[in-house]
Amino acid sequence: MKINKKTTILAMGVITLAILLILLSTVGSVNLSIGEIFSALINDDNKMVTTIVYKMRLPRNILAALVGANLAVAGLLLQSVMKNSLADPGITGVSTGASVMAIIILLLSPSYTSVLPIFAFFGGAIACSIVYIMAWKNGLQPNRIVLSGVAVNTILGGIITYISTMYSERIQSAMLWLNGSLATKTWADVNMLIVYSIVGLILALFLVRSANVLQLGDDAARNLGFNVNLTRLAISAVAVFLAATATAVVGVVSFVGLIVPHIGRMLMGSDHKYTIPFSIIFGAIVLLVADTLGRTIGGAVEIPVGVIMSIVGGPFFLYLLRKKGDY
Repeated sequence: MKINKKTTILAMGVITLAILLILLSTVGSVNLSIGEIFSALINDDNKMVTTIVYKMRLPRNILAALVGANLAVAGLLLQSVMKNSLADPGITGVSTGASVMAIIILLLSPSYTSVLPIFAFFGGAIACSIVYIMAWKNGLQPNRIVLSGVAVNTILGGIITYISTMYSERIQSAMLWLNGSLATKTWADVNMLIVYSIVGLILALFLVRSANVLQLGDDAARNLGFNVNLTRLAISAVAVFLAATATAVVGVVSFVGLIVPHIGRMLMGSDHKYTIPFSIIFGAIVLLVADTLGRTIGGAVEIPVGVIMSIVGGPFFLYLLRKKGDY
């Protein structure tokens, strides 16, 4: 039986992700061995190791994987809808729109944090809609999307700064979130996001055919019986849902949705049957590795994963912008 190369890559990705979830739990301010980790988790014979691994590192690693998967798939779907390979949740304003709603909840009504992802979704949807409207001129214009996203991000960033200034006495509790950090995250955060992630990622997998058809162009999609505007709206809603719920839990983490889809198309081609699963797996790996770097390279000082991704993703974005000068 002939083995599909793309299927092999996906299988290797799943194995790599599973290994990294355990392996990266060994590194940190206290380095542990694989044996100590399994012994603590299975036998619970070392309370300190159990606390470090089970209550601190493992939930953080799982959360990093969920957030990375969400953002990568969201970026892929937005690029498909907007026909712009530079689109991602951060650049198109989705993450910042979700952030505005999240910061309002965190600073003004912290008792409502359990429904934070829902409010973040509406914030992201509003921001995305504004970008769509501004970028629309006889159809979505790729060269207007990034410019519209920059403008919307600037406005929403100003709103966040204003709210933060007005409630500066409470801002300390939201500082980690504002920087896009996984520090102090627990199983409660994993439990909050995992349901939204499963729902959103399953919906994304159901949209494979629709996303592929959109690549053919609006006229071809209509000839195949698709309602183009409704299809675009459905794909956008799933993308916003994935990005906004992830942002609500950990804050703004940029460029995952830009980098991973590009690598996915290079390795897997343009068929969303393969690029969506690849984005789920590789997005999880990218953010997991980035978060581990953030909590280890600075010694006693932890660098938020949002900062790590900005340092890595910024030059990558400039490279793509230079390469695709018509955008």
